[in-house]
Amino acid sequence: MSAEEWTLDDVKRFLRWTAVGLLALAALVYLGDWAVWKVKVARGVGMGSITVGRVVVAPLKGGKEEYYPDGSTDVPCSRSLFPQGGGDACWWLARNPVIYER
Repeated sequence: MSAEEWTLDDVKRFLRWTAVGLLALAALVYLGDWAVWKVKVARGVGMGSITVGRVVVAPLKGGKEEYYPDGSTDVPCSRSLFPQGGGDACWWLARNPVIYER
């Protein structure tokens, strides 16, 4: 079937199946990541800790904000691709080492 022969229904069907396929792929990747993380937790290496800086953001008049450094703290994290176990992923915290509290 060439591009000229595609109807609107064909395009809709193609997009629908593409969306379903992408969702299924995302679900499989997440389940795989969860399974690997569970094995790591069983071995005692599934969780970690990253030191991050904390900054308190105070709203001011006119839509402005003032920032107050609040030291640093250790934050528990999961050694996985996606956040697991109630904490962020360690790779994400390592790349974003400042937490802003509003």
